[in-house]
Amino acid sequence: MLDEDLYWSLIDKSLKNTSSQNKQKHFLIQEIGNLTPKQMIGFRLRTDKLLYDTYNSEMWCAGYILNGGCSDDGFEYFRNWVISRGKETYIKAKENPDNLISEVDEKIDNYEFESFWYVALEAFKQKTGKDLYDYIDHESFKTKEGQYPKFEFTWQEDKPESMKKICPQLYDKLWDK
Repeated sequence: MLDEDLYWSLIDKSLKNTSSQNKQKHFLIQEIGNLTPKQMIGFRLRTDKLLYDTYNSEMWCAGYILNGGCSDDGFEYFRNWVISRGKETYIKAKENPDNLISEVDEKIDNYEFESFWYVALEAFKQKTGKDLYDYIDHESFKTKEGQYPKFEFTWQEDKPESMKKICPQLYDKLWDK
């Protein structure tokens, strides 16, 4: 995996130099393109590890509230959005997903960022002409999609009060009662 400090410095730099997801995506593709191919692979592996580390019921609850629903794929894209907001936001959300209240913006309809997941793939393809996935040792790398830990949901979508117990601030601000 890419060194965590380097990883977060690239994310922080992208946030300081862009004003939209699309611009952040293109900025990251360019910056990751300056890394070595091994580091590019490491960027993707670090992203997958961060996604793995936030695969839990409480984070899903936050995604459900923020997006007014959250499918399996939507949960992936939501967690990519959380990572794309930087180290501080990620760590606070990992500690308590209700901390994402600080990221609520009236101008945002959807708290997802699917294409963030693919920035290293695109940079790698542009630099090498090859598919980054071909260079990942899938037997050794276990913290990835398809290997997520099993968990029991601690909330139910048909019982909104169960969501309020997990993310009271997000619920009070965003949930249509």
